Amino acid sequence: MTMAEAPPERRYFVAGQVVEAPRQEAALYVVSTPIGNLGDITLRALETLAGADVIACEDTRVTSTLAQRFGLRAPLLPYHEHNAERQRPRLLAALAEGKAVALVSDAGTPLVSDPGYRLVRDVLEAGHRVIPIPGASAPLAALVASGLPSDTLLFAGFLPQKAGQRSRRLAELSAIPATLAFFESPHRLAASLAAMAEVLGDRAAVVARELTKKFETFQRGTLAELAAFYEENPPKGEIVVLIGPPEVQAHEEDAADVEALLTEALAGMPVAAAAKDVAKRTGLDRNEVYKLALALKAAAGAEGEETGS
Repeated sequence: MTMAEAPPERRYFVAGQVVEAPRQEAALYVVSTPIGNLGDITLRALETLAGADVIACEDTRVTSTLAQRFGLRAPLLPYHEHNAERQRPRLLAALAEGKAVALVSDAGTPLVSDPGYRLVRDVLEAGHRVIPIPGASAPLAALVASGLPSDTLLFAGFLPQKAGQRSRRLAELSAIPATLAFFESPHRLAASLAAMAEVLGDRAAVVARELTKKFETFQRGTLAELAAFYEENPPKGEIVVLIGPPEVQAHEEDAADVEALLTEALAGMPVAAAAKDVAKRTGLDRNEVYKLALALKAAAGAEGEETGS
């Protein structure tokens, strides 16, 4: 069978072929879709969407493009922040009838900076299963190509629009020892970068634009440099801003305080884990803290032997 033949329901197109999809069991499927390049759709996502009884989507026009590209026939139901209160009961009723409901956003992973979590919460409270179908995610795509530390990431979504609220939010995030990820709109980018530089300091940062699309770009520099660049070169498209973590400042911790922290940590952790935890909390060199942890552990063991004798 080829793509020229009209596909029945619960089938999809892939690699020039029509593939039959099994009917999905009753559950809410949170399905990741491409953030730009339709070739990033996963086979599991296609099978899930083809086998669903209904697809709840942010914008039926956007999801229709995906559905037409892959021959998906499940009915599309708009579900977004403006109609969510009205549509949630309909989706819950469908699940109660034993139907499979797929939830998609316009792009990427649903629930990442969108109101879908309320649907997931209500579905779980009603006793139904929620099944994630992983795939594309703009913050993660930006992170892996950014060159910034990737061991700890904090996704902060969109900043508040008002300047005062934006600065307060940035101040709350300023001391977090992680790479920060934000979504931002093109017309606010330069002002937001300037505010970030003012509140967070002139950290290393990356602006990732139009990820997976034809004009994908990564602009790297300090926050101040990027603010100046985009003030002169207004951008277009979807944007992710990544900001490197604050520089670790060594704290002059009192030796007794460090020993107390280590003793507490060693009560519930192995030596290496305790040393890592205390080093992170104090900003001290991990190897030095590890040596002290070994000494404390040895001393505690010797004391235990003496008490036992």
